[in-house]
Amino acid sequence: MIFNKLIAATLPLLPEKFIWIFSKRYIAGDKLKDVITVSQKFNKKGIRVSIDLLGEYQSKIEKIDSYKNEYLAIIENAAKNGLNATISLKPTMFGLLTDSVICYAKIREIIKKASGNNYLVRIDMEDSKCTDLEIELFRKLHYEFPDNIGLVFQSYLKRTLNDLKSLSDLNKDHGPLNIRLCKGIYIEAKEIAYKKGNDINYHFLKDLEFMFRNKYYAAIATHDSKLIDGALDLIKKYKIPSEKYEFQMLYGVTPKLRKSLVEMEHPLRVYVPFGKEWFNYSTRRLKENPKLMSHLIKALFVRK
Repeated sequence: MIFNKLIAATLPLLPEKFIWIFSKRYIAGDKLKDVITVSQKFNKKGIRVSIDLLGEYQSKIEKIDSYKNEYLAIIENAAKNGLNATISLKPTMFGLLTDSVICYAKIREIIKKASGNNYLVRIDMEDSKCTDLEIELFRKLHYEFPDNIGLVFQSYLKRTLNDLKSLSDLNKDHGPLNIRLCKGIYIEAKEIAYKKGNDINYHFLKDLEFMFRNKYYAAIATHDSKLIDGALDLIKKYKIPSEKYEFQMLYGVTPKLRKSLVEMEHPLRVYVPFGKEWFNYSTRRLKENPKLMSHLIKALFVRK
């Protein structure tokens, strides 16, 4: 473990080709055509996709416009190829923490394009300093585009159930809410986040049960087999039809578990990231989970 952490700390100094050995399992590629090709392959297997452009916190308007234009191209190409897809984006890429007005305007333009092509755009939930801002952004956009906007909540935050309840008025008056529920990956203080795995899982299922009872569309994002079993129990208990939920998993992660859900005829969506900024995404992921270093080292020396 210490060895893995030492290597992870030196990752930014390593050649990109070295990191790509790990990354290519989890990222579709660096070009739009790469993610379109991967998405088509999933669709042919009856699996939906969520396309995500990799990017970082941004305040420069030129870069924000660049991200916006790339997302418009994603939607246009997804429609052209008839993809069964949603679009995921991070508001901090559009200046959320520096100019919320600009952020709203750019994301609204993307959602308007998505609405015209019958696609849903999901606002990813980032760390806790973004939570209130992203809920406010979602509320504002949901009024205008109720069928084309979704949000993410994280079960490890102690506030999540109350946040879900706070959106009940939207669910009642402006069309059903489309919510992706995941455990959460950001490092947060113990005062605001559950730290023990059992606590996080318990609240995940409590949050999910609230969503089912209140007729939210539930995107169940987990690779935890225990949580999946718990979700399946709730689906059976509340007799949730297949058009009211889906399971979601990351590209390249737990393919056997993914396959088992598809074989049981549960709706499944795979989150497929791509883009030129894959290096930062990959090194950050390795730093956050040093155990993944063993997979990288194995990939270097084992050829199938």
